[in-house]
Amino acid sequence: MVKLDVITTRGGDKGETSLGDGTRLRKDAARIEAIGAVDEANAALGLLRLQLAEGEDAMIARMQNDLFDVGADLCMPGTEGGLRVTDEQCLRLESEIKEMDADLPPLTSFVLPGGSEAAARAHLARTAARRAERAVVALAAVEPVNPAVVRYLNRASDHLFVLSRSLNWGAGGDVLWVPGGQR
Repeated sequence: MVKLDVITTRGGDKGETSLGDGTRLRKDAARIEAIGAVDEANAALGLLRLQLAEGEDAMIARMQNDLFDVGADLCMPGTEGGLRVTDEQCLRLESEIKEMDADLPPLTSFVLPGGSEAAARAHLARTAARRAERAVVALAAVEPVNPAVVRYLNRASDHLFVLSRSLNWGAGGDVLWVPGGQR
């Protein structure tokens, strides 16, 4: 269980922070960048949730909890011990993607971020999840990382894309790219 008695510790005042195992790292280290990008994606999900109906909100609430699991996984170097992301979490996202996608028409062009406010927020969260994925991939190039973390972030961004389409479908449809359409 997490217990936070003191928020302002002054431990990071010199540009370092602690990992779950007590290791101190500079705040611009690849691992901290990845953890921060995951946190940013989670914050974008919180903003998205303000626009969602109950069933959609429940899916994104689970994703927010999963992203805390991702952060917990990343704050423990290596791939053993601690709380680790699992493939079951990825499979749940795949199931939800399939369910949402079943009612959507096939795409005939790339989708522009926008449409309804909820869909635009889902697109913003999707791009934040992609940034987190890139940060974790960069970290994995230099240090061991649980491969399920990369898979989870990839599925999360796919999930948010399909959710954005679903949200727009109920509000008039996707906003499609028209190549060269503004010339």
